[in-house]
Amino acid sequence: MRIGVLTSGGDAPGMNAAIRAVVRRAIYAGAEVVGVRRGYAGLISGELIPLDVSSVADIVHRGGTMLLTARSPAFMQPEGVAAAAAQASGLTALVVIGGDGTIRGAQALEQAGVATVAVPATIDNDIARTIRTIGFDTAVNSVVQAVDRIRDTATAHERTFVVEVMGRRRGFIALHAGLAVGAESILIPEEPVDLDAVCDRLTRGYARGKRHSIILVAEGASSGFEVAEAIQRRTGHETRTTVLGHVQRGGSPTAYDRVLAARLGEGAVAHVLAGGRGAMMAFRGGDVAPVPYGDVLSGEPSLDRRLFELAAVLAI
Repeated sequence: MRIGVLTSGGDAPGMNAAIRAVVRRAIYAGAEVVGVRRGYAGLISGELIPLDVSSVADIVHRGGTMLLTARSPAFMQPEGVAAAAAQASGLTALVVIGGDGTIRGAQALEQAGVATVAVPATIDNDIARTIRTIGFDTAVNSVVQAVDRIRDTATAHERTFVVEVMGRRRGFIALHAGLAVGAESILIPEEPVDLDAVCDRLTRGYARGKRHSIILVAEGASSGFEVAEAIQRRTGHETRTTVLGHVQRGGSPTAYDRVLAARLGEGAVAHVLAGGRGAMMAFRGGDVAPVPYGDVLSGEPSLDRRLFELAAVLAI
């Protein structure tokens, strides 16, 4: 057996731990392993390198991806998929690690005749049929640590801070981090933005003696600067904005993400060894199991609205 592995799309903490699990599980089973550098772009250009046990030593704690990642406009075209499939023709199977765009790419390779298995890795946690994706827990913890520091300044200067976090289509990061830091309001794409309610909550807080507040905004819900401007205009309270940006992507993965990556990476190889293909390894109910690409890509990731309601209750 000759198993390939690549990472594609946005990087996520824990990708290296997943690569390590794929490589060592495959070698344990007697398979040869080939790494593809720079995702689908590298697959098209033939950037294949042999990987052994030593190749993945000392990476489990590192963020980013040792195989590098890239977005590939060429792979979006039929000719690009055909070129990538030709480069992968010598592989028994290809394990792809990434988000929904990466999974769509794996599906395209499947349709071109390449056996693939996907591992979900994205800080946004926005993939259907899996409870968690690699990198989400680390990103949430990064936001929590940053907001805890911002709160010190907010308290010292008696200000309201609006913190904009990643989440163009889904508000998982904002919701989980907001609940964890006790944010006064959380704005996410899944819920209508009600600035009147945000300002009313702030006003009530200040009326009872509160002198600082934290508002978390997912980038897909609104601009943090626009929200801050509206709050200051409506309430008169001095308001500042922090956009955390790519700081959420980097850093050493949490223990949770490392364990999740190990389980999903191992599961992908086990699925290949059993003759499986055309599926994403999902974490559901405490177990790792394959889900066909069609089910994943046609589904909707479900945000737990009970957490949103709980955050509002606790922020009275």
